[in-house]
Amino acid sequence: MTRTDLFAPAVLGHLDLPHRLVMAPLTRNRAEPDGTPTDLMAEYYAQRASAGLIIAEASTPNAVGQTYPNITAIHEPRHVKGWRRVTDAVGAAGGRMFLQLQHGGRVGHPATSGLVPVAPSPVALPETIFTPGGHQPSVVPRKLTVAQIAGTVADFASAARNALDAGFEGVEVHSANGHLLHQFLSRNTNLRTDRYGGTVENRVRFAAEVTEAVAAEIGAVRTGLRISPGNTVNGIDEGETEELYPALLERLRGLGLAYLHIGYADPDSRVFKELRGAWPGTLIGNPVLTGLTTDAVREGAERMLAGGADLVALGRPFLANPDLVVRLRRGAPLNPVRERYFMYTGGAAGYTDYPALSTQAPDAPSSDSIVAFDGARTDWR
Repeated sequence: MTRTDLFAPAVLGHLDLPHRLVMAPLTRNRAEPDGTPTDLMAEYYAQRASAGLIIAEASTPNAVGQTYPNITAIHEPRHVKGWRRVTDAVGAAGGRMFLQLQHGGRVGHPATSGLVPVAPSPVALPETIFTPGGHQPSVVPRKLTVAQIAGTVADFASAARNALDAGFEGVEVHSANGHLLHQFLSRNTNLRTDRYGGTVENRVRFAAEVTEAVAAEIGAVRTGLRISPGNTVNGIDEGETEELYPALLERLRGLGLAYLHIGYADPDSRVFKELRGAWPGTLIGNPVLTGLTTDAVREGAERMLAGGADLVALGRPFLANPDLVVRLRRGAPLNPVRERYFMYTGGAAGYTDYPALSTQAPDAPSSDSIVAFDGARTDWR
């Protein structure tokens, strides 16, 4: 039976977790231009090591998978070395980390990666994309051949091995938010007529093959999968949402994965309930919060557990509160999220300068003054 106590211990794959609060993956564009994590990132993650588990931000498994400037990668020795500094810092502070593996697919640009992006079909992103030179029109991606699909699957498996070499406990395969795996799932971005397109069975094939390859490389107990059913971000129109995800889970349910992570989750929705019933293992729910006050965050997290999740992943609350677990335990006010510009601008501002309770000035603003954002970016939740 699922426990509804946020602070009860839990088991995740091979890990014993001290409680059920997980730090969600949050891309913050603080890496070097070549994708190498920085010392500032090590400081940031170590500050948040009290999370039951940290799922580190999306890292690309190959060069063509890069989305935006200063995104982390995990396909070269320098990336492994950089991430090792992060995992060492978090481990020294008592934390545990998984790394999210993300290929952007058509969400990319030659001005950023130096390469024309790839996708299931040559269908461009229907909006501009941010590059080192500012926003530019999206380009039509190259259609992946079957041989290139196999090579991409192999790249994910290799990246997973690199992640373990970098000190991570496991990886999360990112099949959400309109990136490559999600593009294969979706009817408006996957126009293929081969065994990777058309039917629901064919459209889930690539996401399943990636997950299976990663699990074969590093062990299913170290492999998680993130999905976001019905999410339309980055121009996605899945079609057959209620058929796609049960089909995907049916193929994967026997692997013994560490977890399934559902983004933008509503525990009262039909889709969530059906997926919870279909998934035999650990489920992480990433809730859509009604606010960022202490009460709203705790109520949203507890509602997610009561709805069937085993663990709760939170993004912005952990961004603004390195000691979020302590604050929620005590019912203490939360820091307000700094204005959205600071999330992606680089540097310490709005990143490592959020105070803990022990260092916060008595007159610091409460969480009631949190800025509301327009939701244009999808990885800040």
